[in-house]
Amino acid sequence: MYMNFKKIVTIGMVAMSVMAAFTGCGSSNNTSSTNEKKIIVGTNPTFVPFEFKDEKTQGYDGYDIDMINAIANKMGAKVEFKNVSFDALIPALMSKDIDIAVSGMTITPERKSKVLFATPYYESGLAIVTKSSTTTINSINDLSNHTVSVQLGTTGAKAAHAINGATIKEFDHSNEALLELKIGNVEAAVLDLPVAQYYMSKHPEENLKIIPLNNNAKEYFGIAMSQDNSQLQKEINKAIADLKASGEFDKIYQKWFNQNAPTDMPVE
Repeated sequence: MYMNFKKIVTIGMVAMSVMAAFTGCGSSNNTSSTNEKKIIVGTNPTFVPFEFKDEKTQGYDGYDIDMINAIANKMGAKVEFKNVSFDALIPALMSKDIDIAVSGMTITPERKSKVLFATPYYESGLAIVTKSSTTTINSINDLSNHTVSVQLGTTGAKAAHAINGATIKEFDHSNEALLELKIGNVEAAVLDLPVAQYYMSKHPEENLKIIPLNNNAKEYFGIAMSQDNSQLQKEINKAIADLKASGEFDKIYQKWFNQNAPTDMPVE
């Protein structure tokens, strides 16, 4: 009896050791075998030049993609991208499906009531896009009684909905909103200024013109995270500050916009 009991105890201890080893390997979804952190990034890759799918590699590309990869590198972390529609990004943060959202997201009081934002990394604004031959549209007030396309969930959509008498058509992608203008289903689109500028630079044959909404306050894009993730916010803010100090921030900005990054962006 004694020998049998001893064997049972020995076998049990070995089994427990094996189980403990496996448990240790799977203790965190956000670490690798080298304890490297992993950040799950939600993005909507339809917002050229900020985030889009490379046609050849099918990988993610754009200003936002380069920026978050550089930030993660400073943090000693790996990035895993998750395709999320723009209007679902904040709900995905709140439900912890993603760690951060990087998708040309304007920092607004309404959004700040739901999520945290890191230091702004891009200064933006809104613009009207219409055909060069259109002479009756020169300001946002001129869009009354016109049909206007916008991207769902954006500040451009919010501005367009405030126009009295305008008919608003919403789309998941900014390119879809511009396609409606191209084929004549709308008279104008209200979008982020850099998106409009980039599109025009790639499609000069469409003979479009941009009317910046200069009367609007400056808008800033920020990286969003859940409200209980202030530690991650601090780490990202430090990484952005380090990128600016090293000059890497300016290099990424210059790559995508052919100009230096503004020096007066707020630090939050």
